[in-house]
Amino acid sequence: MLRLYHVLLGVILLVVFTPLGFVKYALPYLSSNNTLQPTPGQANAAQKQRQTTSSNSQPNQGNIWKSILGQTSAPPGWRVAACDGNAPLLCVSSNKNILGTVEIGVYPLENQPNFQQMLAKAGIPPSSNVDYQKPKYQNQLATALKLWVAEHYNILEKDRRALYSDRILFSVQSPQQVSVGKLQGMRYRFLGIQQKGGIQEEHLGYVAFDGKALYVMTTAFDPGSQTGKFDKLENFQRFEPFLSATVKEVNLPK
Repeated sequence: MLRLYHVLLGVILLVVFTPLGFVKYALPYLSSNNTLQPTPGQANAAQKQRQTTSSNSQPNQGNIWKSILGQTSAPPGWRVAACDGNAPLLCVSSNKNILGTVEIGVYPLENQPNFQQMLAKAGIPPSSNVDYQKPKYQNQLATALKLWVAEHYNILEKDRRALYSDRILFSVQSPQQVSVGKLQGMRYRFLGIQQKGGIQEEHLGYVAFDGKALYVMTTAFDPGSQTGKFDKLENFQRFEPFLSATVKEVNLPK
């Protein structure tokens, strides 16, 4: 009985004096079906909680890559396939080892008032009844997508300035028009450069619009990200040109 009392007392003290932040972060790793421990990168990400993609909620249901992935492209010996499970991730692997992932977010137009304003500013009505793939809308749609990227860059720059101050230089690439399946899209890229010249983070994204929803595909080399990332910069940079070829072949619009 005395031993049981000591055990119960120890558990109570552990619960009382354990920081709430630790409990919130550790719970996913303490279930009986999951013996994985958080990596240093994941712990770092939990502390920073900085923004890497759109701040809008993602109403993804299931792994959409399983339904839209077309012909893939990868370096010799690498494999690209939709990840197992419901997370909206594309897995890049070699010898059955995951090297990195590409994340996709789907954002319905009715939940995107800012993008609706961008469409209107570009000269096209933000209506689901409009065929945005018609040639007469292509220039305007490109303008709206560039406005989206510009706003995204602005949000990220403010986020990084608050996080890093002047220790990291935030550098962006002008968006480039690309094909996302049969959709017109924009490719965008930004970096965080250390004062001594090393790369702190490097992100690559694609955004496209089918008239009903925005599709945002992202990956990165970034120790502060938990998903949509590569652990090694050289793997990220090696896969970067192959991702463009893969994105070009996705089955969009659905």
